[in-house]
Amino acid sequence: MLYFFQQVLNGVHASAIYALLAFGYALTNSVIRRTNLAYGALFAFSGQAMILVAVFGWYVLWLTLPATVALGIAAGFGYAALVSNIFSRAVFAPLAESSPNTIVAATLGVSLVLMELARIAAETRDFWLPPMLAEPVVFASADGFRATLTVIQLVNCVVAALAILGLTVLLSRSTFGRHLRAVSDDPAAARMCGVDVQRIFHLAVIFGGLIAALAGILAGLYYGNISFGTGLIFGLKILFVTAVGGYNSPPRAALGAVAFGMAETLWTGYFPVEWRDAAVFLALVAILVLQSPDKQERPVP
Repeated sequence: MLYFFQQVLNGVHASAIYALLAFGYALTNSVIRRTNLAYGALFAFSGQAMILVAVFGWYVLWLTLPATVALGIAAGFGYAALVSNIFSRAVFAPLAESSPNTIVAATLGVSLVLMELARIAAETRDFWLPPMLAEPVVFASADGFRATLTVIQLVNCVVAALAILGLTVLLSRSTFGRHLRAVSDDPAAARMCGVDVQRIFHLAVIFGGLIAALAGILAGLYYGNISFGTGLIFGLKILFVTAVGGYNSPPRAALGAVAFGMAETLWTGYFPVEWRDAAVFLALVAILVLQSPDKQERPVP
């Protein structure tokens, strides 16, 4: 029983990262309404930028560990905001009314560019952060087995939960949230009612990018490294997870991601790990196929 409890604890941490990504993807998709294959790459790029700048701060600037980590985190958010702003104005805005396949091809190209930029910046080497806040917190123990999470895992879960709850309240009660829902429902009608559609469009893309950066930074701090190809596989997972949870509802997308992260972790604990991705993708495809039409998102007019 304790082993199962340990897998559930591990699933809580994995679910926190997935939930952040799904929330941000759904936030962006609520105005784009197109498949965005670059979102996972932005997640990985932000985490890699944080690690590279932290390594630079440690070896070149001779900063203390807290200072170099803080510098890396600031750089991760800064690069994510810059890339999201360029992405919104140079890719999404010009192609907003074009074929969905055009957006797919463009975002795939952006994804490859971000992966190559990270690879070139790191000179095709893997840089690792030292273990931080790795002390285990014991939740239960029996017969020599302890169910634990590390301090950094608990911090990640708390930060992710507070971010999602805070953003959910912001979207439900703020003027920006109301304008976002109006633009998502009908951009032309929102414009006639005085809503600055372009501003809401850009803000949604930038906020979504910053959420991806937060997920990438939390993952980088925990794992110590994010590989160059991580963004593609995470992007595909979040694409399917968000499709099940709801493209235009960030909180629902986050809940779907929590279920996905828990299922993935339990599979890892009880079944062959090499079949994990195939099994979860098959389950997501089956859910999408069996999902009743009235629960699916309406197509873009």
